[in-house]
Order: sequence, then structure tokens, then C-alpha cells
Amino acid sequence: MEPTATPVSEKRQLRRRKPPQESPSSDHEEEEEVRSRGRTKRRKTASVKKEKDMAAQPSNGVKEKAISGSKGKGKEKSKKKTRTVVKGDTGGEQMEEENEDALVDEEEEEKVQEEVQEEVATEPRKRVLKLKQSKEVELEAQLVGDPIDDTEAKKKWPHRYMTKTSETGSSENIRARRHYTRANVDGTVFELYNDAYVKAEDGKPDYICRIMELFEGVDRKAYFTAQWFFRAEDTVLKQCSDKQDRRRLFLSDDKNDNPLDCIGAKLKIVRVEPNIDLAAKQKTIPECDYYYDMSYVVAYSTFANLSREIDVLKEGSTSHVSSDIIDHEPLSSEKKSLHLLDLYSGCGGMSTGLCIGAALSGTNLETTWAVDFNSHACESLQTNHPRTQVRNEKAENFLALIKEWKKLVDEYNVQNEYTVDASGDLEDSDTDDDDGTKLPKDVFEVDKLLSICYGDPQNIGIVGVKFLVRWKGYGPADDSWEPIEGLCEAKEKIREFVVNGYKRNILPLPGTVDVICGGPPCQGISGFNRFRNTANPFGDEKNVQMQVYMEIVEYLKPRYVLMENVVDILKFSKGFLGRYALGRLVEMNYQARLGLMVAGCYGLPQFRMRMFLFGALPTEVLPQFALPTHNVVIRGNVPQEFTLHVVALDENADRSVLKPELFLGDAISDLPPVPNNEPREEMSYGEAPQTEFQKYIRLSRKEMLDHSFGDVDQEPKLLDHQPLKLNDDDYARVCQIPKRKGANFRDLAGVKVGPDNVCYLDKDIKRPLLPSGKPLVPDYAVSHLNGKSVKCFGRLWWDETVPTVVTRAEPHNQIILHPVQDRVLTIRENARLQGFPDYYKFSGPLKEKYMQVGNAVAVPVGRALGFGLGRALQKIPSDSGPVFTLPPNFLIVGQPHSSSEVEL
Repeated sequence: MEPTATPVSEKRQLRRRKPPQESPSSDHEEEEEVRSRGRTKRRKTASVKKEKDMAAQPSNGVKEKAISGSKGKGKEKSKKKTRTVVKGDTGGEQMEEENEDALVDEEEEEKVQEEVQEEVATEPRKRVLKLKQSKEVELEAQLVGDPIDDTEAKKKWPHRYMTKTSETGSSENIRARRHYTRANVDGTVFELYNDAYVKAEDGKPDYICRIMELFEGVDRKAYFTAQWFFRAEDTVLKQCSDKQDRRRLFLSDDKNDNPLDCIGAKLKIVRVEPNIDLAAKQKTIPECDYYYDMSYVVAYSTFANLSREIDVLKEGSTSHVSSDIIDHEPLSSEKKSLHLLDLYSGCGGMSTGLCIGAALSGTNLETTWAVDFNSHACESLQTNHPRTQVRNEKAENFLALIKEWKKLVDEYNVQNEYTVDASGDLEDSDTDDDDGTKLPKDVFEVDKLLSICYGDPQNIGIVGVKFLVRWKGYGPADDSWEPIEGLCEAKEKIREFVVNGYKRNILPLPGTVDVICGGPPCQGISGFNRFRNTANPFGDEKNVQMQVYMEIVEYLKPRYVLMENVVDILKFSKGFLGRYALGRLVEMNYQARLGLMVAGCYGLPQFRMRMFLFGALPTEVLPQFALPTHNVVIRGNVPQEFTLHVVALDENADRSVLKPELFLGDAISDLPPVPNNEPREEMSYGEAPQTEFQKYIRLSRKEMLDHSFGDVDQEPKLLDHQPLKLNDDDYARVCQIPKRKGANFRDLAGVKVGPDNVCYLDKDIKRPLLPSGKPLVPDYAVSHLNGKSVKCFGRLWWDETVPTVVTRAEPHNQIILHPVQDRVLTIRENARLQGFPDYYKFSGPLKEKYMQVGNAVAVPVGRALGFGLGRALQKIPSDSGPVFTLPPNFLIVGQPHSSSEVEL
């Protein structure tokens, strides 16, 4: 009988609010202001002294930028004032006089209001007390020269001359009487598109802006429009900005209007072309106060090449370089294979998804190299990707090895004499050069070198470059790892190995890698670690792989980087590790973009939110994140500061385009029943697929566009449909768990539940025992979560989802029992919840297989990321922003999709 998938009561919609504007500020202390439905945005605050009789001003709920300064340098205190420029509040100002006699009385205030009531009736300005301005104060900041011709001004800034009721008018714009090209502030003349400081509160660095407009408002006050620059510490990098050049700024598209006399000193800010060669870049920076080479957008923490829309250099002109101009030639019609390096690869879920997604976009991306310390995971990846150079070693040893490999390639001048050919061999590589001379018994001669590594594979206490040697006259059983220093008599054999290895592309070299992907483990942030080092996360060796990952990126300089990690990386120690990773990419002059993606949004019956960080060389198009294809059952929460990074439809978007949620029955109902101790690793399906998901997951490699086996296809078989064998006691308990929705250990005899949902043992009956003599209900089940747990020995149901596929299969503190069979979910059932195709075979003991599946990136998420990456590799512009919509037939596989099919 086919199980029915029905909606569940806890279903909510994953929505995304429009990003608020954010102003740069040096103030590191931020207040989180809760918006509707838990959305938040940051606002900068400043301490502004207020007189006793000054009315409190209502907040408009947007971010604020506080600017203060003293006018009329050296003049009496009565002329001192403080202005607060509010982001989004057009022209609102707060002013403070220490001489209370300068305040306008009520009668004069009413007269002033009557004069401009009609003009400003449509402006959403704050109510503030008006201050009488002396003539000498007015002279300090004024618009000078002839105004711009009205026709030209209205054409260039039409929003300034529209009423609130006009078709495109906005109540958020200050209406203008006239525009100017120059202004005089404290004796300094500023022109349009000049750069300047804007006064900040005492003790804080001044803000930095570009002057985009100079105009007189209908209230006859002088204003300027500021386009803000961000210092590194003003961005999401925060405490991880210390490695950035202090002169480096990031131009934003964030603009607002401010009183003219907030302008401070004039600045010289130059644009510098981005360059991954940091030394060469420094030589191009002329004498200046600051320079900029990237833009910054708060949404998805995007650092990107400057676009024409953002970077206006002077009146009537724009930047001559945009984010879409690329130095490299576009992909040829032959679709040359591009090289991917999978670090911390596990069994290959992430790279498999990326390559399939890239193939769907029409890009031929192949996993050329993979590195992982787990031998069973490496075996799984090698089984499914036989052409991949899989290395079972620590990432830090891999980094040391590729540096030594580059030295060997240079020493033998290999790059200038040979080309890479994955199947290439030297014609004379197997030549027998035995001259018949017999060697003494204690002398061994090198027959050939088989492999290379860096480390101490034989655990003899000596770390370095080692070769695996086949000795002449001996077989594989006598192969041994030998240090390169001990092979001084075998220089020709080393040369032969290096040339052959270069031709076969056994190791990456700087500039030869198109994509690096991977998820460096950060076990030091785990909630299970009671000794987490929040003060110094890198003081815990369990977190240093993040540094190793970035060092590999820095050395190899791939065109693209994609890093994955758990969301806790943005929570632990104020998000230090996440900010560090983003900051390292920006420091290396990579464009960068950070997003949070939910596996269930791409067609899986689990939630599983993960962080993904894209990096792209300045010569490349920065990839976009693919918007969801499916609804999802919401579980968990998002760090408040990163709610704008969730890849989801905007809250006002049409959600009817999304496919329905998937549930457990959609994924596994077609699989044959198996017992608790199933011994078979392969079996037949027995039944036809019952859902679209099941039809898709059964496709062959060729149909799935998985080219890891070349054009070879395999006969469909059901693999790894085996559960973890429960011990006799646990199996006896599982057999007594009812086969219904919500069943768990609380349904066993001898358990009672109080009104506070706390369970306890029934003292009125004798405690039931198992045949082994142990209690039917174990003590840990009753005590877990202070008696409130409902997970121990819990059954899943057909119309439910799982929060996250985990790495363990024991039913002691999680809901993992099959709905109608007395066992835990099999490896294949877990693999389906992760989106692994049925042809994907896992290696190692059962527990290792569960771990590989649970640690993997969900394949459909990788596929969606790969499609976006493929578009970027094809130089398809990303002008639509940080996200894009997948084509409607994205899930109909078998044929690549034209990029023109993508809805933007």
C-alpha cells in the first residue's frame, strides 16, 4: 500500500524580507531591533545630548547614522550644535543649543511652519524643534555658483521635482527647489562627485562618502546626497577585518540625504583595478587618502566587482570596468573539461552535486582531485569517481605536498616541455634498463616510483616528501616509502615520475584549478564540546582546518571557491569563523557572497540548513544562489544578524511557483522490506517507483548527466539497503514500539506521562524486563532532557520530514525507526533523504557508511549550486542580483538546459 503524504500542522513558509539599508559606521556596538516576524536589522546609534525641554523624537524603525560637529571653529559655545542624520529619514535633523535663549518661541515656530507647510506636507520627516540660525552660521555651509538649469536638473533627478501624488513620486524623497554643482563648507569648495568625510560623533572616525547631489530643498535648506563607502570593520567582517589594508574602502549603493553642513574635509579616493596579485596591486595605487576596488552589499554579505550603476566617477560618466567584463575567453564549443578540487571531500556529495548541476547548465566540470583523511570515505569517492585523483591524507600535508610538487615540476622544467594529458604516459616509462649487472645482497635498486606524499606514512618520526618505491626484483609486498633525500642515486627515476605525474595531472599546480570546494571541519564549535574556546577559536586545534583551507586557496588561486559549513559557524564566538573565512577571501581580492540554503527547499524531506560561501576571482562572474524549487517544513532558526542571508523567496513573491513539500513516503515508500540483520549489499527493487522523486533517484549515471564514469553506464541495482543491526535488547524494545505516527518509548509498558509532559516510571507495577534481564524502558530514556524527550526509540511516519540526516543510526536519542518495520532506516534510505542517486555506492563498515551519508552536502543543494556556478563559468552576467530562478524544467533531467531558459 502506498503511504499518503499529507501536510503537517507545523508547516510554515520560508520567506525572506527585503534587505534594509545599512550605513557604514565605525561603531562596533550594535543594537538588534526586532522587526515583524522576527526579522531584524542593524542600526547604528550615537549618543546625542538633549536639552531638558527638547521633545523626545519617535523612531521611524530604520538604521541611523549619527553625525555631530562644531560649527564656527573657535566661536562661542552658544553656536555649537549637533546634527543627527537618520538613514532613510529624508532631511530629519536634531539640533542642540547650549544657549536656551536661541530657541525659537512657539509663535515664531508656527510662522515658519506656515511658510513651508504646503511644500513639505508630503515629506516623511521627523518632528523636531527648529533653531534660529544666525547669519554667520548660515555662511559656513552654502551652495555656491549658478544653479543647474531647471530642465537639466529635472531630467537628471526627476524624483526631486515630483509631488507625492505623482505617478512615480515618493514620499521618501526630499523635494528640491534647485540643484547646484558646487558648495562651500567651512571655506572649502566641494563639487559633485567629490569625496569627503562626514562628521561622526565624538571619539569615532568620521564617515566617508561621495557627494552625489547638491540641492536646495523646498524648505530652503541646503542638502547633499551621500553615497557611502564602507571601511572593512563597518561590514559583516567586523572583528575579522584587522588583516585588511586600512586604506581600502568598499563602495556601496547605499545613499541618503543630509544637511550640507555635516560635510567635513575633502578626500582623495581613487579607484584601483582588482588584482589577485597583491604585490602588483599595491604598485598601482597612487598617492591618495583611500582607495576602493570592490562594492559591498549588505544582503548576502556580497563583495563584488564594481558595476556601472554603483560606481559613478564624475558627472555623466561611469566606470570603464564592470562586473561582467572578463579577461578570459568564453568556453569553446568543445566544452573542455574544467578541474575541481574537493577538499575534506568525504564520500563526494558536494562535488557530485556540483558537477551534475554544472552539466545541467551546459558546463563540463569534473572532480579532478579529492582529499580526505577518512580512508573509507576516500574509497567511496574513488568507487564512484574512478578518474579522480583521490588522496587519503591530512589537508595540511596535502598543502605541503603541492608546494613541493611545484618545486619538482620547476626543477625538471616540465611545464615548458610537456602538456597535461590525464591518460598520458612516457613512451619509455616501462623500459627495462637492466644491464644484467648483479647487485650485492645489501644493495637495492629502484625499479620505479609509484606514488608521492608528504608526511610520515610509516610512522618513523621523519616528516617530509616521500616516494613509494617498487624495488627491482621485488614485488608489491616489498614496496616502501622512502624520503626523497635517500634517492639521490635515482634522479632519473624521479624525473620520470614527475614528468609522467605532470602529464597525468596527479596533483594541482597554482593556476590550474578552476574550482575548489569543501567543508573544513570545525568540531571546536560543537555544542557537545564543553571546553569550547570562544575567546580564541583558533586556539582549539579542532578549528584550524579553516585556516588550512584558506591557505590552500591562497596558494592555488582557483577561479572559484565554494565553502560549506554548519550554521553554528555564524553563531559561535560572535560568528568569528564565518567572518574569518569571508575576510580571508576579500583580503585575497576574491569577490565573495554568503548564503544560507535549506536542503528541503530543493526537493528533499529534510530541513538541514547550511552556510555556503562563494568566492570568485576579480576576472570572473560571481555566482548567484539558486532560489528554492520546493516548499519546506520549517525547523530550527537562523542567527538574527544573518536573516537576510537565507536563500528564499521575498515575502511578497508568488509562492505558487514552488512545488509541494516532500515527505518521507515520497522518498522511500518503493524500497523493499529488509530485516534488522540484512546481509545483502545489492538487491533488486521489486517494485516500480511510485513518486516523481523515486523515478528521478533511480536514474542511471548517464541519465543523471553524471560523467564520472565517462560514457559507461551500469545496470540499475539497489545498493546499501542495509540497516545498522540492533543488539538483542534494542531490537526487542523496537519490536514493542507501535507502528503508528508519533510512537516512541513512552508507549512501552511501565511508562507514565504527567500533565507537564514529563515521563516517569509507573511505580504501581513491577518494572518490565527484557529476556536479558535488563529493563524494557532504559533509565536514559526516562531521564533524557529531564524526562521531556519524545525521541528515544521514536518512529518516523510517512507524512513527516526529518530535521537533519545524522551520522549515527542508534535509536537511543533520535527518531530514526522505520514507520512499519522493526529496524532503523537503512543506509540507502538515509542516502535518499540526502538526495544521493541510487547508483551511488558506499564503502566501509555500516557505521562508517552512515557517517559518510550524514556528513555529506545534500546532492540536490549541490546540484542547484552547480547550476549557478556553471552559469558563472559561462560568463553569464549576474546583474539580477545575488539570486536567480532555476528554469521550470530544472528537475527534468537527461538534457542540459540552455542558460537562456533561466528566469531572472
